[in-house]
Amino acid sequence: MAFHANILNDDEKKRVHQASIKILEEVGVKYPSERALSLLEKNGAKIDWDRQIAYLSGGMVNDALNKAPKEYVLGARNSAYDLKMPAPDSVYNLDGAGMYTYDYDLGKRRGCLTGDIEKAARIFDEIEIGNVIWAPVQPSGVPAGSESIVGLAALLKNCCKHAQDEMKDKREVELVINMLKAVLGSVDEVIKRKIYSVCYCTIAPLSNELDMMEATLDLCKYHVPILAFPMPAAGSTGPASLFSNLAMANAETLSIFVLFQCEKPGIPIIFGAAQGATNRRSGVFLEGAVETSLQLMASQEMGIYYGFPTEIAGCITDAKEPGIQASLEKMTTSLPMELAGADVIQGLGLLESSMTLSLEQMLIDEELVLMNKRIKAGINISNETDFFEDIKTVGPGGHFLSRKNTKATFRSKEFYHPSLADRDSYEEWLAKGSPDMYKNAHKRVEEILSSDFKNPLSANVEKEIDEIVEESIRLFGGD
Repeated sequence: MAFHANILNDDEKKRVHQASIKILEEVGVKYPSERALSLLEKNGAKIDWDRQIAYLSGGMVNDALNKAPKEYVLGARNSAYDLKMPAPDSVYNLDGAGMYTYDYDLGKRRGCLTGDIEKAARIFDEIEIGNVIWAPVQPSGVPAGSESIVGLAALLKNCCKHAQDEMKDKREVELVINMLKAVLGSVDEVIKRKIYSVCYCTIAPLSNELDMMEATLDLCKYHVPILAFPMPAAGSTGPASLFSNLAMANAETLSIFVLFQCEKPGIPIIFGAAQGATNRRSGVFLEGAVETSLQLMASQEMGIYYGFPTEIAGCITDAKEPGIQASLEKMTTSLPMELAGADVIQGLGLLESSMTLSLEQMLIDEELVLMNKRIKAGINISNETDFFEDIKTVGPGGHFLSRKNTKATFRSKEFYHPSLADRDSYEEWLAKGSPDMYKNAHKRVEEILSSDFKNPLSANVEKEIDEIVEESIRLFGGD
């Protein structure tokens, strides 16, 4: 049977929920916007206008949870990659907004370029487990404010899967919608197909950022799905106990449901979480810590508790380069999310607490994830896998390699066959030049990037997207 895991029992989930409601009712959430505060007050919140704090009742939370859809589809430019949420199996997201690229040829990180996004998108388009893509790094050399537009353009031109990003400025809304319209043909199709969703991060503890909030509110009229993504770090931007940090992160997620259901009842919201731990010596955010994994797994279970599709940070690491630490931490932060049933797991291909992109790491992560999925699938105990007759025929001291069942089973999903990991004999491995997974991944990167792109846009659509990028550069470059 398939392998599943839980970290919270039913009573503990209820206690997390009750603690979250207590936070919302007695501590409140800061919304530095008259528009948001007025909207929340109209819907029953108590407002401290001087402090810009809204106190949200349990009733408001329940109302928001009842209005939000429990099922929807995250569309893709190529409809073959449309993702029904909740997903039948966990899929992965290329994480976003990094500042560096780990350059294979240099053997170290460097500043990021638009070309890095394009290459990452080409590789992600080929990855079996990937369905949702962010621009993994912030392109340098473009005006502040236009980075997301430049990144989204690179994604749409180089990958046919669902695109996701943050919305940091109200001026981005029209540019993004026009870009999506160029791909799909009309605003009606943008609303219907939902090939783009937006990540909304609260600012821990219990605050919102004005520009992101108002831009996302404007975006609601287009029915764009919203990922609720709190990120408190236990011991710094969040309380030190994992329980209380979980409860506060959960409260922030619920506050996002309330705000955007008040603005646009029925808008899809993805239940997300990205909280972490704190380095006790430096105070920096830790993604690869065991405590991070525990919290994220618990948040995944809270998403199921409320009945919503989920997107949870995972396959993440604090390692500065590919290697043992990266693989160890990515396994620790991905397998639990798989076993807990996360719909989308976010973190593929990034190092250094999601600050550094590695093209090779994207493919190493895929291999790691496929091994996790084999663990999750468990052991098939059935009449079809009962090979007693083989045992009887071979008998004591015999050998099963020549049996028909053995050959057929070796070719089935019973056994995972790695594409990067080495399983040759020592002599065979030496004869091949002693390759490691990183070298094998780099070879595959070069193969993908040298091949023809399978899902290109038309020249006219690419031209229109490029014109929108130029418009964004003029708009934000004039600040």
